[in-house]
Amino acid sequence: MSEPSYQPETLAVHAGTVRSQFNEHSEAMFLTSSFVFDNAAQAAARFIGEEPGNIYSRFTNPTVTMFEERLAAMEGAEQCVATASGMSAILACCMGLLKSGDHIVASRSIFGATVNLFGSILKKFGVETTFVSATDVSEWSAAARPQTKLFFLETPSNPLTEVSDIAAIAAVAKKSGALLAVDNCFCTPILQRPLELGADIVIHSATKYLDGQGRVLGGAVLGSKKNMEGVYQFLRTAGPTMSAFNAWIFLKGLETLKIRMDAHSANALAVAQWLEVQPNVARVYYPGLPSHPQHQLAMQQQKTGGGIVSFEVKGGREAAWRVIDNTQMVSITANLGDTKTTLTHPATTTHARITPEARAAAGITEGMLRIAVGLEAASDIQADLARGLG
Repeated sequence: MSEPSYQPETLAVHAGTVRSQFNEHSEAMFLTSSFVFDNAAQAAARFIGEEPGNIYSRFTNPTVTMFEERLAAMEGAEQCVATASGMSAILACCMGLLKSGDHIVASRSIFGATVNLFGSILKKFGVETTFVSATDVSEWSAAARPQTKLFFLETPSNPLTEVSDIAAIAAVAKKSGALLAVDNCFCTPILQRPLELGADIVIHSATKYLDGQGRVLGGAVLGSKKNMEGVYQFLRTAGPTMSAFNAWIFLKGLETLKIRMDAHSANALAVAQWLEVQPNVARVYYPGLPSHPQHQLAMQQQKTGGGIVSFEVKGGREAAWRVIDNTQMVSITANLGDTKTTLTHPATTTHARITPEARAAAGITEGMLRIAVGLEAASDIQADLARGLG
């Protein structure tokens, strides 16, 4: 089911499926730690890679493999390496591709935990990171060094929904001899396919939209077989492994991804348009709005504006928290991509562990809120927000 004639929504239902001897209709869940060999010679051949087959669920499991192959088909990638979480996907990417002395150029407008991974943890192992504008391509070019091996961005960004020009930054990366990795969490392959725009690697927090119901954690790194070899070897040795149960949940989530992303996007646009006319809202950030600075680019690069809306309320943290505390329906949580609408204050949650200077550089103010618009009626979401905006 990897033929290019199939649309992503068809691949989301069928790609990667392998049936067992029982010929089951729904994908099987292989809850086992290890696999039995026919004889000693077969065991030896599998361990050294002479014979394909399952060995140990830390790095080979049929259910996980089905998820990997399905997502790879949807992204147009040669290979996918599934991991235990979105952050472990980013870690596996870096550990598999970088070494001490290497350099990363990354957008300032990325998830707070990613900022800490690059700026603190990887730094201890001799990998330096320069943070640049998500939207000013000239800064990426200026930051590149002979030691630069990886460009990293997320688009749209978390939480400001800044949209980076993937094709333009990919061209700079190629000229610099670096790989471009794009976190595609907000869009999923339904709305955006970074590899088609010149990216080398795609990252996912499968926890978000790929599941879609806030049930399990997972991540994925996708790209060419050459680029994924080191990532896979890191996973095989270090073990940030996706469980078979979680992979099965993601397989079921992918089946409805197209329908959900369309609905999330339609609801988000309605909520964003409503927020723009609220007197106590100073600014709305949503790529689907003509007022968004990168609206035109977003509409070229993405199919819709997506499901994430951020907005600034007048009155700083006190006013922002008042909006949160007066809601009755939306979930007060930092997760996103759920059927249920979620609301968070980035400055004190998702980006609380980075420095105030880094938050200011990323445009995250005390009055900013991020809403991941769910599948409830848009009018009910608006009414819930209105309780604290009045």
